[in-house]
Amino acid sequence: MVNGKLLVEKLLKYAQEFLHLNPRDEIYFRNLLLREFKLDSPYRGEEDVEWVKTLSVPDVLVKEIEEYALENALAVEGLENLYSTYVMGLLSPLPSEVNRKFLEIKENEGVEKACEYFYNLSIMNNYVQKTAIGRNLKWDYPDGDKYLEITVNLSKPEKDNKEIAKLLTLKKSDEKYPECLLCKENEGYQGTATHPARENIRTISLCLGGEKWFVQYSPYAYYNEHMIAISEKHAPMHIKGDTVQKLLDFVDFFPNYMIGSNAALPIVGGSILNHEHFQGGEHLMPMHNSKIKTEYYSERYPSVRIGILDWYNSVIRLNSADRSALQSFATEIISAWEGYTDEQNGIYSNTNGVPHNSLSPVCRKIGDSYQIDLILRNNRTSEEFPDGIFHAHPEYHNIKKEGIGLIEAMGLFILPGRLKKQLNMIAEILCQKAPYNKEEISSPDNYLYAHRDMIKALVEEGFKDNLDDAMARVTLWVNEVCKNILYNTAVFKNDDCGALGFDRFMKKIGSNKR
Repeated sequence: MVNGKLLVEKLLKYAQEFLHLNPRDEIYFRNLLLREFKLDSPYRGEEDVEWVKTLSVPDVLVKEIEEYALENALAVEGLENLYSTYVMGLLSPLPSEVNRKFLEIKENEGVEKACEYFYNLSIMNNYVQKTAIGRNLKWDYPDGDKYLEITVNLSKPEKDNKEIAKLLTLKKSDEKYPECLLCKENEGYQGTATHPARENIRTISLCLGGEKWFVQYSPYAYYNEHMIAISEKHAPMHIKGDTVQKLLDFVDFFPNYMIGSNAALPIVGGSILNHEHFQGGEHLMPMHNSKIKTEYYSERYPSVRIGILDWYNSVIRLNSADRSALQSFATEIISAWEGYTDEQNGIYSNTNGVPHNSLSPVCRKIGDSYQIDLILRNNRTSEEFPDGIFHAHPEYHNIKKEGIGLIEAMGLFILPGRLKKQLNMIAEILCQKAPYNKEEISSPDNYLYAHRDMIKALVEEGFKDNLDDAMARVTLWVNEVCKNILYNTAVFKNDDCGALGFDRFMKKIGSNKR
């Protein structure tokens, strides 16, 4: 049984150390917690609770809160996390105070220190769940002068492209509150069985493109200080000239972070298309470290350096210290690509008025200069490729079927958590720790059915002597699949036809090879 009175003292000590609880407010918050825990008086013992100051995450206290809640009928089994979220939110500083403190630190100590304050608070009040994130599998795949980063994500469920597309067509309901997981109204929301509690979320307000936006850290945190910038208005994603302005405004406010937008169409966009938002953070993606393959110039924009990136998919890179020229040129490219058709490369801007072309703009600041990468995307489907011509092809769906959004297009793959077990099982077959039965695996009911072709090919290559060697071979297979998926997403392929097509588009936007 959890001692509720002692738990109150632990939480107060923790909140003073990590959640900026003013000692002057200790009695007030003790009484709030006593009431919340249905207790009449505080702890009177001598037990030392100073040890909570050594915690790097709140997990042990969160577990005690949830156990106490279940033992005392304060929460329903299965929803105890809603209760612990409420308690951690209760002990966190108010949103207005977080904003005030953030801006104060930014003004006096710089934006990096302000972000450090905000990120650490988001971890210590259990919004960013660092322990769960730490369970993800991660590795790098060096590929010549390029590389990919690969993560098997164990904290977020896999989404299907068709489910994502439905979000754009769902009828709005006056009953739905908040309208989606990104809405500003999530701040302080109690949560339900189908909507996560958000009492502990804190956001920072800012202005992008003359509009009200806010930023928060991602609870899934695919990379260090993974930040999401979100419009206060619940409106669908779009990629226009104002998108570029907003991205540039963001990096002026957060010069320590990169920022990018998913394309605004299903298949090639993100998992939430019904609310405008960007994703950024401290981490530089593999794409950022790629070099220019072909240089171009524009007589209309002489201050902008232009190039086609040496990357797996189709990316135009712009660099300039002249923000206005960069913004104007990027806006022109967005407009030109939206209506561009290249039949030789299978690129059609629309089908019967349904748009297919979009792009993912990515922005960062390097000293006094700005860099914008424009990742060209197209979401057309066909009988051969019903999930997307420029999407992961069917032979790779056993590894990754979910949409290839902004983060993956930049070279950080987020693979579904099911692969942790599945890849290990395949490795055991490959080193003969488990039997290989082709007929069994070919049954749709078999757990490894989706991997049947992969397993057959690996076995035909030859068995491995031990599990380590087998897992290394399985991992290499996954690496190659991720690389090939990015090649699939390229609208201009890495061949003569693709190169000629890309050059035609560059001429269309008034650029010529140097």
